[in-house]
Amino acid sequence: MLTLVLAHSPLVGPQSWGHLPEALRDAGGPELQVVVLDTDDRSAPYARAYVASAAAQISAADPHGPVVLVGHSGAGYLLPQVGSTQRSARRALGGYVFFDAGLPQGRGASRLGLLRTEDAQFAAELSALLESGGVFPTWTDEDLAGLIPDDEVRRALVGALRPRGLDFFTEPLPFPADWPDAPCGYVLLSSAYAGPARVAGSRGWTVVDWPEDGAGAHFAACADPTGVAALLLDLLAQLTTFGR
Repeated sequence: MLTLVLAHSPLVGPQSWGHLPEALRDAGGPELQVVVLDTDDRSAPYARAYVASAAAQISAADPHGPVVLVGHSGAGYLLPQVGSTQRSARRALGGYVFFDAGLPQGRGASRLGLLRTEDAQFAAELSALLESGGVFPTWTDEDLAGLIPDDEVRRALVGALRPRGLDFFTEPLPFPADWPDAPCGYVLLSSAYAGPARVAGSRGWTVVDWPEDGAGAHFAACADPTGVAALLLDLLAQLTTFGR
């Protein structure tokens, strides 16, 4: 038995997983428990609120077997701290999967600082927007129409956006000193995260790629849940004993 915890980016809600949870349950069978987080982190300190909410929801789900944490996009920065809460609860950690996600780099780093190491141009544009009083993200249904063809799934994702201001992106992030404490893997979906994927590979982590012409890119879970489920389960088989 294995418990897969899907952690959404703090910039969106769990709707960003589309129908992937159902696809994983269908493909993984009774030996795979899938927990989908819906974190409450609306006020500062945002990162600590996210982690505390995640820990409470995982506990409420009564996970069976080792826990594997899967973080999409900005959730990647917080996976080590969520993992630390699981160790404190005396649960076995099966691994960490960074799902087209940013990589944590140490205590005190901010989201904006980490973005500067990943994509300096985007970070500069985002910084200017935030310093002028703007928020991010502000995607529209039209913006995502080319990535997510399913109207219902796309509109649900857009409706669940959590636009954030400067204080969110500049707050220092928690980071446990002894991480990583379990096997790590990376799923690369889009060219925007090619840099973090290369870093993951240089660390000896298992990296799997979504085809360049694969549907949905960063939101592939919403565009092709069956294909993404197969890719993710293949990675789990390499990181853990699941499926062997």
